[in-house]
Amino acid sequence: MPAVASGNLRHKVQLQAKQITQDPVTGEMVTTWVTIAQPWAEIVPMSGREFMAAGAEQSEVRGRIVIRYRDDVDASMRVVYRGKYYNIHAVLPDAESGKEHLTLMTGEGVRLQQ
Repeated sequence: MPAVASGNLRHKVQLQAKQITQDPVTGEMVTTWVTIAQPWAEIVPMSGREFMAAGAEQSEVRGRIVIRYRDDVDASMRVVYRGKYYNIHAVLPDAESGKEHLTLMTGEGVRLQQ
């Protein structure tokens, strides 16, 4: 894939990293998500499926999100767009220079019924 055209990057997303802190009162480990950047992105849904897990109907959408190159993105992060959370399964650099853009292979799951 050649350099990403600016016109394709039309979705403003949030890149979030997991942060684990200890509650000073209870000593409990608390997980929060912190926004580290808000890049423009191209969001491309690729496939979807429905399945049964633990007696509940589930839905999963897989896709890719393309952003300009950053050296601080890894698979422990997530992307937020319009209130939906996309887990990053893989971070792929572009094939030519490795420094033009990143393709984030993502998955978003939604519980359809309890």
